[in-house]
Amino acid sequence: MKKIVTLIVLFILFSCTDSSVMQPYDKAQKPADINIIGYSKPDIIQLRLNGVPVSINGNTSYTNKIETRLSFVVDENETDQLTIHNNQTHTEIARYTINYHNIQDFKDLNFFNLPGVFLQTYAVKPQVNLGKVGFEFIFPNLGEYSGSQLTNIKGVLKRENGVVLAEFDNIGKDHFTAVKIYNFFSASAPVYLELYKPGTTDPYIGSEIIKVKIKQDIGANMIVLQEVLENGKLVVKGDIDVADYL
Repeated sequence: MKKIVTLIVLFILFSCTDSSVMQPYDKAQKPADINIIGYSKPDIIQLRLNGVPVSINGNTSYTNKIETRLSFVVDENETDQLTIHNNQTHTEIARYTINYHNIQDFKDLNFFNLPGVFLQTYAVKPQVNLGKVGFEFIFPNLGEYSGSQLTNIKGVLKRENGVVLAEFDNIGKDHFTAVKIYNFFSASAPVYLELYKPGTTDPYIGSEIIKVKIKQDIGANMIVLQEVLENGKLVVKGDIDVADYL
């Protein structure tokens, strides 16, 4: 009888040992908290986390100002995909790959989805007093067609007669410059932004001065500069004014 009891105890002991060996360790995890502030007009967009639509105030598609906070868990050695889609065409506009090691890079996610441009930045329309004109600039595709390796450039804003209105030392890809303000002088007269290498009077690319013709509106102007090719020639445009949408 004692032998039988002993055998039963040994069987239970070895069974427990085998079970604990087979049990996998819990994966290392980190909490992900992403604060999203975006804007889309006129397109209606949809956010998806790993392919699943994100609901904001009960809606899975949204336009104009978009604000939400995503909270989930990121496992080590796994990735999560946060994507932005055009809700009508289902075209993917942007993709963010989130993992255990880069989660801190996504604490804040900001974007503007406007006709012809997608900006990954945050912006607030600057306050400009009555009778004044204010300009801010951003250059998200700097180098795309010019091949320039510069991360920012200098801009000099001038009247048609060459009078300097404002200078911008660091027009970059990721953020709007600080606003520069001057007195409004004409509703019909354009202004011109000349683009140079930082701290110089040398064009940021090539040898000819690069001039961008810009329509000035009284109040705030938040201009998106874009490199484009026209008949094979590099041209810089300044047609998009984010202030029109805010």
